[in-house]
Amino acid sequence: MLFPFIWQFLTSFKTTSESLSVPATLFPSEWRLDNYISATTLIPFFDQLLVSTISVLSRTAVVLILCSAAGYAFARLRFPGRNILFFALLGIMMVPRELYLLPQTEILGSLGLLNTVTGLVLPGFISAFGVFLMRQFFLSLPASLEEAARIDGAGPFRIFFAIMLPLAKPGLIALAIFTSIYSWNELLWPLIVNSDPEKLNLAAGLSTFGGEFITPYPLLMAGSFLAQLPLIVLFLFMQKQFIEGIAFSGAKS
Repeated sequence: MLFPFIWQFLTSFKTTSESLSVPATLFPSEWRLDNYISATTLIPFFDQLLVSTISVLSRTAVVLILCSAAGYAFARLRFPGRNILFFALLGIMMVPRELYLLPQTEILGSLGLLNTVTGLVLPGFISAFGVFLMRQFFLSLPASLEEAARIDGAGPFRIFFAIMLPLAKPGLIALAIFTSIYSWNELLWPLIVNSDPEKLNLAAGLSTFGGEFITPYPLLMAGSFLAQLPLIVLFLFMQKQFIEGIAFSGAKS
């Protein structure tokens, strides 16, 4: 599983001709650091890193709030049309993302949000998968907790924020992990909504290294390795939560 990362790391020190040589070599003949320098100077690397960070933090925070509230409503509250709305939500999950691109672009254009960071992150503030995941988690919690809270005089908002939401920590962690990884690696939407290099995220910015006739793979590998470092550091610090989140989402699926 680690071999692709090892290959990427070693390729980042090669020359372009060496990376394309046949038969392929694993280690570079000369360790070249200039690929890392070029990767941070040929594109507005640090501006794009800031855009990626803002995108991940804002999306994750809003998705956790909206999806947990919607998931709780679908799981625990009784209101007219609940089942119809939930099946409509499942229908959204089955529609390919590409079908939304044109209407979303036209809406953002009419709002004057093209080529802005707001336009980049706004469509990702709600996730049908996130609502479904949190609904499944809230369904697994015992109803006796709510009944006891109601007997004590608690309303729906107090039950949600004081009782149910703290118990939903494993589901929230899983949703935060998936949202962060998806937002950090998102490629298609940033390239459509933004043409200003300084308003792209890192994944979209690195794609501009691709040439018409030849791609400088060592440069691309160096930039990609630098872009992955924040996620690698995050994984090392939150390895236990990451594994628990993956196991939780797999169990719910």
